[in-house]
Amino acid sequence: MKNTLNKLFSHQSLDKDEAKEILKRISQKEFPDTQVMAFLTVYQMRLISVEELAGFRQALLDLSIKIDLSEFNSIDMCGTGGDSKNTFNISTLASFIVAGAGYKVAKHGNYGVSSISGSSNVLESLGYHFTNDEKILQDQIRDANITFLHAPKFHPAMAAFGAIRKEYAMKTFFNMLGPIVNPSFPQNQLVGVFSLELARMYQYIFQEEKTRKYGILYGVDGYDEISLTDDFVLRDNVGVHLLSPKDLGLKIIDPKSIYGGETVEEAAQIFEKILKGNGTNEQNNVVIANAAMAIKVLKGANVTFKICFEEAKEALLSKQAYKKLKLIVN
Repeated sequence: MKNTLNKLFSHQSLDKDEAKEILKRISQKEFPDTQVMAFLTVYQMRLISVEELAGFRQALLDLSIKIDLSEFNSIDMCGTGGDSKNTFNISTLASFIVAGAGYKVAKHGNYGVSSISGSSNVLESLGYHFTNDEKILQDQIRDANITFLHAPKFHPAMAAFGAIRKEYAMKTFFNMLGPIVNPSFPQNQLVGVFSLELARMYQYIFQEEKTRKYGILYGVDGYDEISLTDDFVLRDNVGVHLLSPKDLGLKIIDPKSIYGGETVEEAAQIFEKILKGNGTNEQNNVVIANAAMAIKVLKGANVTFKICFEEAKEALLSKQAYKKLKLIVN
């Protein structure tokens, strides 16, 4: 580790193999917490390189507990977190809307680190039981169109970092890795990121996977999703697009209207209220817009966003999305 730290402190980057190897060794708890913290701190002070990100990703995937959902044409929908906006759980709500519209969702998520409530916090609060039992997960995605992969159940390597990340409650490169280490390897992905540079890196990685259909979202005001508070950038299989809420047929909203609450309990109440179809117009439009973009990723460039929006809107307001939640929680 000392050699690696000296290299990093000398403003050098790791190549993919070096990054993969050091993360595997950290995961096996070969080094004291002080050295691990110093390692993480480097990436608070400079951008991670594409090679480093790809190497860290490969290490986590190599060490992960694999789950076979290959019979389903599934999509994962998540944000990196780390945008410090404390919105309600937009991507998780959108995931249930997509499931309610009839598509298969393999949602990967975790507890919140830099926000009040991550996807795992809110689903656990509502009664979802985390598991890595393949049959249970296959049954859920088959019967409810959605299943949830709680990251710690599939990535034991993350345990070596968990206490440090929680103690310092800061954004680390694990926020960058979370959306791209889904152990079920979904064929489709809609992901939000907290920086334009990370959006470029994700696109580079996704382009290496020739069969993957993807959409990468970055709000110009810092949100890692379509927030409708300002313009956003979409990178997909077709190219790069700068879009505004108006381009989607929607109005710009006040950031206060998508606030996520002060506690997990409050976040869960907001979540359930929206999923029951009782959200405000602003709340509904945000989750429907994100669900619609996921449906568009699944259907391809020839289908208009408007058609996808109406499909997602129907899934929410008819309570089909809420019914999917009730099928997997008790």
